[in-house]
Amino acid sequence: METKDIEYLDRYEASLVDELVRLCTSFGLLDGELLASDDIDGKWKEFAPEYMAEAVPNLNPFPEAAIGWAGYIGMAVAKWWDLDWGKHHSEKYEALHGPRGFDDMDDHIMQDILGYGPGSTEAGVITRLLLACTQQAISRIRHEHIESQSIMAFHVFARTARAMFRIGAAVQLKKDGYKFRKVTLNTVDRNGRPVS
Repeated sequence: METKDIEYLDRYEASLVDELVRLCTSFGLLDGELLASDDIDGKWKEFAPEYMAEAVPNLNPFPEAAIGWAGYIGMAVAKWWDLDWGKHHSEKYEALHGPRGFDDMDDHIMQDILGYGPGSTEAGVITRLLLACTQQAISRIRHEHIESQSIMAFHVFARTARAMFRIGAAVQLKKDGYKFRKVTLNTVDRNGRPVS
C-alpha cells in the first residue's frame, strides 16, 4: 500500500473517531474525549483477523451488524480490563460469541459480559447509541465514494471497525468511572529540590 493511501486511511479513521466521540458526547456517554488503554487496543489487534473473517460476509446483507458488533466487542474488552485484566487478558475471540456465534454476539455481550438484562434501560441506551454510531459510520463510508469490493474498500471497512471498537471501549470505560485528569508532575533538580 502506498504512503498516500495509508495517510488517507489514517485521516479517515481519526476523523471518524472524532465524529463518533461527538455523537457519544451528545448522548451523555462520553465527555468529548476518547478514553483508551494500550491493553484494550492491543486486544483489537488480536481479535481483528477473526472478526473481519466473520464480518466481511455480513457487510452487504447486514451492515449494521458487521460494523456495529465491533463496538460491542470494545465494550466487552473494556469490561474485562476493568474487572480483572490478569484473568481476562487471554480471553479468546470465541468468548464473544453467543449461542448462534457471530449472529447474536451483541446480545451475548450485553447480557453475559456487561450484565444488562434484555429490555433493561441500560441495554436500550447502549443499543441506541451503538446503532447511531453504526449509522454514522455507514453514512461516512458512503460519502467516501470508494469503489465497492476494492482493496481500499476493505481497508476503509477495517478502519471503521477499529474505530467502532475504540468507541465501544471508551463508552464502557466512562461507564466504569474512568476519566482523564490533568496531572502535575513535580520535577526536581539533581539535588532533589523542586523545580517550578
